[in-house]
Amino acid sequence: MTDERETHIAMRHADMLPNLTELVSRTLEDPDAVHPSAEYEDRRLFSRWYDDLRGGKHVLVVVATQTANATRNWIVTAHMLRKPVPGEALWRRS
Repeated sequence: MTDERETHIAMRHADMLPNLTELVSRTLEDPDAVHPSAEYEDRRLFSRWYDDLRGGKHVLVVVATQTANATRNWIVTAHMLRKPVPGEALWRRS
């Protein structure tokens, strides 16, 4: 995650602090589900449930993929959700 994206998330979603980096990393490394973005074709939504996060929350990490010259992935944003991501998942933990 770039410093710019980390600052963006910290400023707009301060509830992710102080464990922002750990939450994003764990969600990307071991998600419960991966969904397509309803708005952007090049984005995927990685989500994971945390029992111990503010009484139980989902963390959502939005990742964009660029394939023009070479495959490049980057984190767009991350935030907490009360409910799971709606819609059909591309992948779900079984």
